[in-house]
Amino acid sequence: MTTSPAFDAPPGRARRVLCVGAAVMDTLFRVRTLPTGQGKILPYDMLQIAEGMASSAAFAVARLGGHASLWGAVGDDSTGERIIADLSESGIDTSGMLRVERARSAISTILVDDHGERLIVPFYDAGLHETVKPVTREDVSSFDAVLVDVRWPKLALRTLLAAREAGKPAILDADVAGDGVIEMLAPVASHIVFSQPAAERLVGGTAELVKVVGLLKRKFEHAFISVTAGEKGSFWFDDRTGEIVHLTAPKVRAVDTLAAGDIFHGAFALATAEGLPVEETMRVSSIAAALKCQVFGGRTGAPTRAEVCDGLRDWDVGVSRSALLPL
Repeated sequence: MTTSPAFDAPPGRARRVLCVGAAVMDTLFRVRTLPTGQGKILPYDMLQIAEGMASSAAFAVARLGGHASLWGAVGDDSTGERIIADLSESGIDTSGMLRVERARSAISTILVDDHGERLIVPFYDAGLHETVKPVTREDVSSFDAVLVDVRWPKLALRTLLAAREAGKPAILDADVAGDGVIEMLAPVASHIVFSQPAAERLVGGTAELVKVVGLLKRKFEHAFISVTAGEKGSFWFDDRTGEIVHLTAPKVRAVDTLAAGDIFHGAFALATAEGLPVEETMRVSSIAAALKCQVFGGRTGAPTRAEVCDGLRDWDVGVSRSALLPL
């Protein structure tokens, strides 16, 4: 067991993080149990909120005291107006958002049960992400880190390339995506944080997560490699020691796991932008995601920096290390 560090705000200006990808109007229904067949199910709570992978990550950055900007696309419709207004009112700079004519904004219906598990039915208009603007190193030079998700691959690729050229952390939220998307984006990312399903899919099946991390590191030797696994904790390759590190997950009562991974990525991007060491960055990201799980409402459960600091002090952290085994 080790003692978790504090997460004090850095001196000077707030660090700037650019998030690129999904912006969705979600309708959340809270139910006792998820359905197992046809019929009618009556929720006992509901919420409509603009979120999505990059949007929720940007909100996490803002809640933790960073400056968050979002590049995403919405349709030229009333839903798009609501998405941008909601995110702007949440402290996110949406001046880089794109409104696409003749496209419908992304929407999603989500059921969340009393164990925090969810069922998601998303809709993305195929025309929403057809337009891709050029991205130069000058466009990203004012940011301290860039985070992209897999929902707008062509813009994500251009942004990662520009970030690498500008010498900025180029972070990929490697969740499950269409065929070839991660393989296209990962080679130009400096930091890759995989979800467990995406990681296992990429290496061709389930295995011990320590082995999965090792396989991914061999595949993408140039990048920092991590895998998040919910209540199993997180794993990453320590480039300094050559070991694979396992950080246990904080113990919480999960009410709503929706957006927990996105909050992890937002906290990771901000901590990286602030120059925290990798192990401290992983702890901050883990506690932020865990605290979010205790609150119903998707991204609205993202904690403040003060709440993360309190959580770090109360968390009896477990860390173990394993040597990278030969294939």
